Amino acid sequence: MEKVIVIAGFGGQGVLLAGEVLANAFMLDNKNVTWYPSYGAEMRGGTVNCSVTVSDDEIGNVESPTSDFIIVLNQASFDKFEPLVKEGGTIIVNTSLANKVQNRHDINYVFAPITRLAEEKLGSNKMSNILSLGILSVSSGLVSTSTLEKALNNVIPPHRRNLIPKNVEALKLGYEYDLLKV
Repeated sequence: MEKVIVIAGFGGQGVLLAGEVLANAFMLDNKNVTWYPSYGAEMRGGTVNCSVTVSDDEIGNVESPTSDFIIVLNQASFDKFEPLVKEGGTIIVNTSLANKVQNRHDINYVFAPITRLAEEKLGSNKMSNILSLGILSVSSGLVSTSTLEKALNNVIPPHRRNLIPKNVEALKLGYEYDLLKV
């Protein structure tokens, strides 16, 4: 089993952190994993994405031209990455910042107002990245929220430890969100 997951958005949305948490969670599950970040020269507002490959076997290729699962946190990321979802794959779309459009019939779409949920339920849109991992967990079945929670504890730096409870709340909110009502 080898799966490629891409997380994409703009600088400041925590895309790389979400990728690190996901990669760490896969390592905790004793999987082989790569984490490959990609970002523009801009600090905030520029394009950012990362690719996480997970496998039971050794991983030979760090970068794949297509992905099994893609999380897009804004419209520009949707436009760029929707064509790269493998046939039968899944794209998770943040409808707070991207249009709810289904251009393809050979992939699965998961729509959720990720940014709005984070703002309304958690008081900050800064948890959107981790909330999206909760949605990925329930949509993919690749990793449990309990393992993602352990990974949060491993990845969040000591000076940000006070944010772990809110991030755990975001993770659970994403996992428990009723995707059918969107």
